[in-house]
Amino acid sequence: MHMTEREIAARDGRENDDRVAGRRPEGDAGRGVVVAFGQTMKMLRLRAGLDREEFGRRLGYSASTIASFEQGRRIPSPRAIDQADEVLGAEGLLCVWKEEVERAQYPVFFQGMAQLEKEAIELVAYDTLVVKGLLQTEEYMRALLAMRRPPLDDEVIEQRVAARLARQDIFDRRPAPLLSFVLDEAVLRRPYGGKAVLRGQLEHLLVMGQRRNVEIQVMPVDREDNAGVNGPFTVVTRKDGKKFVYAEAQGIGSLQTDPEQGALAAARYGIIRSQALSPRESLELIEGLLGSL
Repeated sequence: MHMTEREIAARDGRENDDRVAGRRPEGDAGRGVVVAFGQTMKMLRLRAGLDREEFGRRLGYSASTIASFEQGRRIPSPRAIDQADEVLGAEGLLCVWKEEVERAQYPVFFQGMAQLEKEAIELVAYDTLVVKGLLQTEEYMRALLAMRRPPLDDEVIEQRVAARLARQDIFDRRPAPLLSFVLDEAVLRRPYGGKAVLRGQLEHLLVMGQRRNVEIQVMPVDREDNAGVNGPFTVVTRKDGKKFVYAEAQGIGSLQTDPEQGALAAARYGIIRSQALSPRESLELIEGLLGSL
């Protein structure tokens, strides 16, 4: 069952709650939010009598980076917004922008999923084309983004790299969510960005697979049975037990909230896990691939 973001919010009983569905107008709305925030920051900076260089020094940024923030060309982190609010004595005026500014760093189709990752007590994912974004190294991210057609602007690439790295905070959150990933073996053999990038990505997977709340499994290419033939998907379980299913293709994201679809996707993932190599066998396979590079 495919639903629009407004339908998702209504179906979930949250017609007036944007936290899950990530509702916002299409097009330039995200950029508009960032520009408005930058103008507010600039106004407060001037009112405080600070030039960009001094303001940047207090925040730990260059004057050019401050200019990028104020002109809406770069998106400050939540921590930078907190610092700016304190330095400028804004008394929360900048902090109220944090959620909207953070959302703006994601493509519209992914905003709902980005919020769900923050609320997840469990996240499971099957991937067949690329390593899951939550598991990607920065070099691997850049290689993938550089291959997009039509090409992405440099600023968009930097923005998406920063946003994807920020999502990886999920691994350090407490209480720790349960995280399970099944990767098609072919994903681990594709040298996107070159062998050095692939080597770094495989090494990262080995490290992440050692975490107690993370399980990484590999679906071998010689398997005769694979319940994941319909493609990659992610199932997120929220604290209230509600499951959401997310799938993405060609820059189009589908977020489903139908309880039946959530249950079926979770069951399907269970079958996929049973067909894949065990976590121990999977790490051994990754070590073997790494040794062959």
